[in-house]
Amino acid sequence: MLAALWLLAGGVQAATTELPSQHYPVRHGELTPRERAIAVNAWQYFVANYQPTTGLVNAVNKYPSTTMWDTGSYIGALVAARELKIIDKAEFDQRMIKLLKTLNTLVLFQNEMPNKAYNTITAQKVNYLNKPGDIGFSALDIGRMLLWLKIVKERYPEYGNSIDNIVLGWDFTHTVDDCGTLFGAYVGPDKKPVYVQEGRLGYEEYASAGYQLWGFKTCQGSRPEPYSLANIYCVLVPYDTRDPRLTSQHNYVVTESYLLHGLEMGWDKSDDREDRVNEFSHPWMKNFADRVYQAQENRYLITGVLTARSEHQLDKAPYFVYDTVFSDGFNWNTITDKGKYVPEVSAISLKAALGMWVLWDSAYTDRLLDTIENANEKGLGYYEGIYENGDGPIREFTGNNNGIMLEALLYKQEGRLLKFNTDKPKAHDFAPSLWEKRLVDAFEENNTKRNRPFISSTPGVKNWCEQTGVAQRTEPSCQSCKCAACQNEDAPIKLPPVAMSCLKP
Repeated sequence: MLAALWLLAGGVQAATTELPSQHYPVRHGELTPRERAIAVNAWQYFVANYQPTTGLVNAVNKYPSTTMWDTGSYIGALVAARELKIIDKAEFDQRMIKLLKTLNTLVLFQNEMPNKAYNTITAQKVNYLNKPGDIGFSALDIGRMLLWLKIVKERYPEYGNSIDNIVLGWDFTHTVDDCGTLFGAYVGPDKKPVYVQEGRLGYEEYASAGYQLWGFKTCQGSRPEPYSLANIYCVLVPYDTRDPRLTSQHNYVVTESYLLHGLEMGWDKSDDREDRVNEFSHPWMKNFADRVYQAQENRYLITGVLTARSEHQLDKAPYFVYDTVFSDGFNWNTITDKGKYVPEVSAISLKAALGMWVLWDSAYTDRLLDTIENANEKGLGYYEGIYENGDGPIREFTGNNNGIMLEALLYKQEGRLLKFNTDKPKAHDFAPSLWEKRLVDAFEENNTKRNRPFISSTPGVKNWCEQTGVAQRTEPSCQSCKCAACQNEDAPIKLPPVAMSCLKP
């Protein structure tokens, strides 16, 4: 089988000099009994770790804490569970109403944005030891949450009012600047907030898509530059060239960020309202995702090590690692958040494996699915991963892993998870949402104070303005003059070469 895969890959590369993964279609269609069983097993995590007092779900099994990223994964699981008919509308509604109430009443970091972590039983702000703490916010985590709030608002307009109130309560002053750069925050030694650019290639662009869906311009956050290419098993894999030694941010290349953009955004641009299977309007994001996938398939073909890399939890110290394709100058670098090299805990990530199976229909991903499909425990969901060194499963369970697995199966059934539904801005009967009405209200002082975006003038919004006689907010001219790189934001990105010739058999 291994030889057959090698010959297949080699034959395609020799003929086209393109990545084989560019030609793998996504999987699409009703779930089979086998696939449905995986979905039902994954949902068990969210049954076991649900907190009825807040409607939140523990990010890690039996540990009552969560983040905005992990809560986004729970929302994804909840939507998938309803659409795949694992739960009925009544249970979905009961969970969603309680969750949105909690999100609407969260005490924010410095009255700005959601704290990095919350206790899932009390909804209090906490530090990473689950002790009370005001520790800052993550622009990437909030980007994932914005993306899922938009998905729910579009799929279930009955929740639009509650969701708009959540986002209207946030202050974006220190989160997005005029050049569209994303910033997170931490507390400095003097106990004052410190705002720092957040995100590296892959995660930065994924999170930026969440902000774009709410009208923010994220020019700097959405650009692939600065990047370079690492030659990994004959694939030129893009990585962020900002120096980790100077920025204290690792330039992780993992499956997850590209995978999530594929599942939720369909590798489409945020203003693309069409949903077409196997067509992608964000070409460089799809191309970079193909490279990250292909490097992993090639590793298996060349070394025999089954590979599906992502960030993941562990059942022993150091408890969390970035299990990368490339990071900090090295291929297949498995490191902690402090940069310690820990190759002994590298693993097949289950969420990465199932996501790759859905997004790339290949013999390799069939093998990945065969490997992971029964790596679960009854009543707890799926393990975080399977150690590459043969030490068996990582006996830890998380909402992020099981949530993304459910997302992947919903994608298989429905395609892109973002389904535009409630608003057609160019239609005459367009009814603006609470968010849109507030944004065009020139007398809403929080628009300026909280750095809310300027939305484009549309017939629908104009109708509302004409009815009330209120002038629309207009965007100040020359915003992009502050950042030269953004003055031609719509210019196409030239794709770099892929370098496959060394794989010819």
